[in-house]
Amino acid sequence: MMGPDRLAPLPQWPEYGLTDDLLPTLEAWLAQGKQAALATLVSITGSSPRPLGSEMAISSSGDVQGYVSGGCVEAAVAAEALECLKDLRPRLLDYGAGSPVLDIQLTCGGRISIFVRPIVDLVAHVAQLRKAREARQAIAIVTDLQTGTMQFTHHAPPSEEGKTFARFYPPPLRIVVAGGDPVTLALLKLAPQFNVETFLLRPLGPVLPPSMITTDHYDRRRLEECLEELPLDGWTAVYTLTHDAHTDLEIATKALKSDAFCVGILGSRRKIASRLAALKASGIETAELEKLHLPAGVDINARNPMEIALSILSQVTAQRPI
Repeated sequence: MMGPDRLAPLPQWPEYGLTDDLLPTLEAWLAQGKQAALATLVSITGSSPRPLGSEMAISSSGDVQGYVSGGCVEAAVAAEALECLKDLRPRLLDYGAGSPVLDIQLTCGGRISIFVRPIVDLVAHVAQLRKAREARQAIAIVTDLQTGTMQFTHHAPPSEEGKTFARFYPPPLRIVVAGGDPVTLALLKLAPQFNVETFLLRPLGPVLPPSMITTDHYDRRRLEECLEELPLDGWTAVYTLTHDAHTDLEIATKALKSDAFCVGILGSRRKIASRLAALKASGIETAELEKLHLPAGVDINARNPMEIALSILSQVTAQRPI
């Protein structure tokens, strides 16, 4: 194990720990001609500040993105990753209570294992992840914990302790927002900071979308046309903020009958009964209403558009598929 005098220097403020989605980083490093190693949290005993499967990417020039602990081991992992890129040998790193690495202990008192391996073919690795993302398909990487080889699959078997680790990569969460008011704009602005993709519906709205989204994420066609081709999968939430009862009803009915995991309608509590009655009259079953949120958002005493948007994103986060 590398001693503390050779640990890779990391920034004093761990902004790299704000990154969960490593694909854009890996794509950037590939374009810059860099090599990369991947470090994955594969075992937890007791407490851990980060969940199983948390990852860091480390480039051949020492760049780091991602977080695998509370800051206790990141420098050590980065140093090991640089060595890994030199000798192309994987490493299983063990830190915390009972670990032989006495100079690196976890403040939470737990014990973690982190597997570090080089991404041998970064071009193919990035291409596989990007292809699955653009198709909005879940994909997994099964890593052999002896050899470090990684295999992509859409049907990953469970991890085998000490032998393999399966890391699941679902498509990014997406929120389809219907509306044109300040709450709509606040939601479109705030969602990407939570790694949530956005798509805006505004039937017969302005030709150009608002500044925070691109034209390919904006649909201004007539409502019937919008709904006919609206892409709704199991990683998509739908929130209608139009303040128009007919439009809200049509959009919510479409969403509740789809695979969308979460549906919300903005409005006052006094309208809940009438909205539910209208949805049932349109053919929505009681079971389908379980993913409906009336009114939209978690109750955080929100008063302005950004606070309401935050309450909606909190709800989406709480309801997201496991």
